[in-house]
Amino acid sequence: MSNLALPWAADALVGDLLEAVAVPAWLHSASTSPRGNAAFRRLCGLSSDTLQHTAHLHLVSPDDREALAAATQECLLGSGEPPAQTTHLLAADGSRRPVELTLRRVIWGGQPGALVTCIDLSDIQFVQTMLQSTSGLLRQIIDGAPVASFVIDQQHRVTHWNSACSRLTGCTAEQMIGSTESWRAFYAQARPMLANLIVSGSTTDELVALYGDKAGPSALIAGGFEAEAHFPNLGPEGRWLSFTAAPLRNPDGDVIGAIVTLQDVSQRHRTEEELTRRLALLVEERSAELAASARVMDAFIDNAPIGVVYAARDQVLRSNRRMAEMFGPAGCTGSPAQTGEAASARDFYFADEDKAEIARVAYPQLNRGLPLHHEMWMQHRSGRPIWVQINATIVNRSDPGTGTWWMLQDRTEMRAAQEELGQRFEQLQATHHKLAQTQSQLLQSDKMASIGQLAAGVAHEINNPVGFVSSNLNTLRQYVASLLSLVDAYAGAVTDPTSPAAAQRLASTQAEVELDYLKEDLPQLLDESADGLSRVKKIVQDLKDFSRVDQAEWQEADLNAGLESTLNVVRHELKYKAEVVKALAPLPLVLCLAGQLNQVFMNLIVNASQAIAERGVITLASGVLDGWVWVQVDDTGSGMSEAVQRRIFEPFYTTKEVGKGTGLGLSLSFSIIKRHGGAIQLRSTPGVGSSFRLWVPISGPDTGPLAGPGSPTGTAPAQPPDWPPAAQPVP
Repeated sequence: MSNLALPWAADALVGDLLEAVAVPAWLHSASTSPRGNAAFRRLCGLSSDTLQHTAHLHLVSPDDREALAAATQECLLGSGEPPAQTTHLLAADGSRRPVELTLRRVIWGGQPGALVTCIDLSDIQFVQTMLQSTSGLLRQIIDGAPVASFVIDQQHRVTHWNSACSRLTGCTAEQMIGSTESWRAFYAQARPMLANLIVSGSTTDELVALYGDKAGPSALIAGGFEAEAHFPNLGPEGRWLSFTAAPLRNPDGDVIGAIVTLQDVSQRHRTEEELTRRLALLVEERSAELAASARVMDAFIDNAPIGVVYAARDQVLRSNRRMAEMFGPAGCTGSPAQTGEAASARDFYFADEDKAEIARVAYPQLNRGLPLHHEMWMQHRSGRPIWVQINATIVNRSDPGTGTWWMLQDRTEMRAAQEELGQRFEQLQATHHKLAQTQSQLLQSDKMASIGQLAAGVAHEINNPVGFVSSNLNTLRQYVASLLSLVDAYAGAVTDPTSPAAAQRLASTQAEVELDYLKEDLPQLLDESADGLSRVKKIVQDLKDFSRVDQAEWQEADLNAGLESTLNVVRHELKYKAEVVKALAPLPLVLCLAGQLNQVFMNLIVNASQAIAERGVITLASGVLDGWVWVQVDDTGSGMSEAVQRRIFEPFYTTKEVGKGTGLGLSLSFSIIKRHGGAIQLRSTPGVGSSFRLWVPISGPDTGPLAGPGSPTGTAPAQPPDWPPAAQPVP
């Protein structure tokens, strides 16, 4: 290149030309400071003034100044075209920018100068660094990936062969990279790999021709192939490998190579083979078990004590021996293959209406997947009627045509027994009714006997107030006669006030009547008479409450009130023999026959009185516990031995003298309490006394099958609570 002469007179033109240069550049000579264009000033961050006062060697880093000085010497005094060099500019902020400098000699002002152009290498080096880093990272990713993989280029050369692939195949990267024979790692003879087919642009048909059904297009990667095969030369037992080959494309979409990933699936295949073997054994075992179960089921069905039928489309396809016993042998045993024909379901019914009726009942149940339970008359082959209990279930609800299992049991004898039982039950009800009437008569007889025993006492209780009321009435009759005579005297005196005789009669009558005494005695007589009549009324009401003649049905009653009225009825029997102590707790109303319970109270109280020889104590107590009401009668009488206690509730058993007891009191009391769903408990000690506790359910007794009309509908608790220990005091 010839030297460029630039006259100093054209200095301004030189500056314009320098500024017009697009790349960063500066101009200097051996004796002048650098003169840089705007692009250079922006690159190094120096102003024009600063640049004029800076030696050109100081524009670069100290490490690069010697090389720049040599290039400048060559430019100014040597060839004038030294080779380009890479150096680092020092920017105003102290940073270093890599640049490529090109020096060319020019004649400036009659002396040689150097025109220096710069190419900023920062972006280029950054891109190169990134590319190198990315390439290294990709190489590390591929090489360090746990999945075996290799890459071939457009010429089928292996460009990558990672460590996992080396471990899997036993071929190192040094052996494979650069080779076009990637098949050597897998096959004994040359053949295309999936990657070769992709690079060659082979079709699916060619893939199938080479690999058969072991390979096919990838379901995930467009243009990729997948394959799975066994490679006997890999390892002592060979390996099963799964291949996935994917194309590598340039920005224009052209295939420039292919990457293959390999996965060792030998363990999976061994597991599958083991599972297949086990499944085959399991199927064989289950088949044997099913066959055995089928034989057991066949034996069970054939020997079942009830008739078993499998039917479909109105045809009996199978039945057991019991069916032949129930309905007759023709066409009723085994399957059609055994009997030669299938029996018709119609053969088991007397008429078409019977078959239609069972269909009407059965099909709605069976089609909903529900079992059928039914009973009806069916026909023996001989025409004899059979009462049959039917249970049925459909085999497959979604397909009723598959058939139905029917289980039939001959209940003819049981039906006859049930009919006979019904008749016996009616007879038992009638007998029970008679017994109830008899018991009512016994109750009435016992009540009358008890009342007869108490009649004298009750009569005495009534005679006392009736006697003094009668006496008072006679006295009152005399008082009334006297008062009437006095009234007559007053009337005569009023009629003839001037008559001396009338006045004399009035005075005489007043003296006889003793009016002051009458005023004092007459109210007392009336009060005494009213009190006596109240006593009589109370005794009558107690007798009425005791007998409950107007309340003979089940109703709610206060047992404390019944106990009080009963006590008033028998009070004359007690007052000379025992002191009565009451410990009655408030009780809820109890559903009961109050009159019958009052009779029980009377029997217990009278018995307690009769058990006391001279003078003793009778304690009446009551309470409520867990849905039960209890009433207790204690006495300090003679007590009972264990032998007597065991028989005390037997009918006609008594320890009293002849003529003093019927032996029915406690027996009837026991029956009454049982009718109420309750219980009687007894404690007795000879020489100490006895205690009877009655338990009655608040809600009334259970309604049993033999309950008569008017029985309650309540539900009694299962059983009464335990009686507290004897040492526990009565509340």
